[in-house]
Amino acid sequence: MIEALERALLDGEHALLVEGDLRRARELFHVAYHEAVRRGDRPATARAALGLGGMWVHEHRTAAGAAMVRMRQREALSLLDADSPVALRLRIRLAAEDDHRGGGHDAILAMVSETRAAGDPVALAEALSLAHQCAPGPEHGAARLELARELIGVASRTGRRSDLLTGLLWYAVDLLLAADPHAERALGELRDALDGEGHQAVEVVLGGIEVMLDLRAGRFGQAEERAAAWHERGVAAGDHEATGRHGCQLAAVRWYQGRIGELVPRLTNLLNSPMLGADDSPYACLAVAAAAAGDRRLAGSMLARLRGSVLADGPRTGTWLVSMYAVVEAADLLADTELAARAGALLAPYAELPVMTGPGIACFGSARHSLGVAAITTGDLDRAIGHLRRAVDDNLALGHWPAVALSRSRLGQALVLRDGPRQEAARRQLALAEQEARALGMALPRQVAGRVTCRPSGPRWRVELGARTALVDHCVGMLHLAALLADPGREIPAADLAAGSAGPATGPESAQRLLDGPAGRAYKNRLAQLDAEIQELESNHQRQQAHGRRAERDWLITELASATGLSGRARTLAPGGERARTAVGKAIRRAVDRIAAADPVIGAELRATVRTGVRCSYDPG
Repeated sequence: MIEALERALLDGEHALLVEGDLRRARELFHVAYHEAVRRGDRPATARAALGLGGMWVHEHRTAAGAAMVRMRQREALSLLDADSPVALRLRIRLAAEDDHRGGGHDAILAMVSETRAAGDPVALAEALSLAHQCAPGPEHGAARLELARELIGVASRTGRRSDLLTGLLWYAVDLLLAADPHAERALGELRDALDGEGHQAVEVVLGGIEVMLDLRAGRFGQAEERAAAWHERGVAAGDHEATGRHGCQLAAVRWYQGRIGELVPRLTNLLNSPMLGADDSPYACLAVAAAAAGDRRLAGSMLARLRGSVLADGPRTGTWLVSMYAVVEAADLLADTELAARAGALLAPYAELPVMTGPGIACFGSARHSLGVAAITTGDLDRAIGHLRRAVDDNLALGHWPAVALSRSRLGQALVLRDGPRQEAARRQLALAEQEARALGMALPRQVAGRVTCRPSGPRWRVELGARTALVDHCVGMLHLAALLADPGREIPAADLAAGSAGPATGPESAQRLLDGPAGRAYKNRLAQLDAEIQELESNHQRQQAHGRRAERDWLITELASATGLSGRARTLAPGGERARTAVGKAIRRAVDRIAAADPVIGAELRATVRTGVRCSYDPG
């Protein structure tokens, strides 16, 4: 029976360290643990409890599974001589799991220092790998790289091939996360080291990186097929990261295909998977998917869940940059300027990095792209253009062709908003982005959603552009804007706008009726609508609602009365050309300033598309 116990332990260690079969290793160590406890064999109990931890930190995702393994390891540690090698390795594992659960890395780094002094290469290799995994945030890149390099060196002393493979894997991942141009060489060295014997756990992670590289190259179909295949292999090998990894990769493919909204049902179901652990990135992915699909309530709910984690100043995770990318895109789709500003401020220190989820299984290009989108959302167009120009260059250096097209499209959008749709640089960027997107088979999102509209809303004006809405107080310039926005592309003489008509001039000295045209008709149509609503509400005894409609009706009557003389005849204005041009231009600019204060993006769109002068127009392009 003792020989059988030793055989189970050796088989478990072989499955874990040589084959990388995490599932089979867990099964063998589970059997060995129960047999060792039954026999009262303390060293064997400790070896089995240690083996149950696996290769990676937080391998046991369910609360029950993690608690069980932690309890077994602590009990086994209590049975050992504190100075024994197995006791040191158990303390390393427990420190790493505690750090990971708390979002820190101080305890495991202290164990690395202690293990260096102890001179045990096996324990040091395990401490280095676990410490690497406990510092996943973008701010830890340099420290992780040093840990990976040391692990590669220590592997020459342990004699365990898995230590070398793990060190090479972390080294390649760190170079990818830093956008180092030598990352591909490091991946080649890892592939060579795997050639022949293989190692399932390392191969599954490397397979995920290969999917990411397919996506960068714009091979969407191949990326999706490989992602599904590596998901199956990961599940078979007992890799609990496989489910979340596959969901993130599929979201990346659909995002660049312009089909992210299709994933709302799948991502909703994924949120309930216990294999995700404490990862918050699925909430962010669902937020942008829901926003793209038009479900603002679901998107808002997901974003609210992130305010205490992703949007807080706490520890950064390996998925934090991807979560922030999704938050920025959702904020833009929802026209949430406050959220965009908050996300941009948090992302700013990491502008030089690619948006990638560890360990390198999905990439969304330069972080500057997100900073540019956030600046567009808040209306800071000069800043947006600066970030997006750099994002295009960064994505070219990464060889991330879908991200190049998307950043170029956003750059064109920012240039249009700042300089107008006819500006040559904007047209060039948008045309090139469309050309690149067609070559890749990807769909670029429509960045400026249609044209600006406005209508009276009580004593104010409701100005809309796609999902964006601004409510502004009445002023004369809003009447002029209403006439221009109601007839896109048509040039209207400033004299006609000053006289209150958007109709064609009948002569240079003709007097036109104030409020006779689209703006006036909008008022009058609303008055008729309000009369009908008041009558219906009063007949249904809804007095409070009727009172609100009546207040709006009274305001409209006052506005219409101000446009007529005492006898009820429409006032007339002699439209002097220069005086009309100056007055109308100033009035429109003041109105646009009011709109920009309420919504910077709508304001920027109007500044770019409304022309004033002797003849005025609104040309959305």
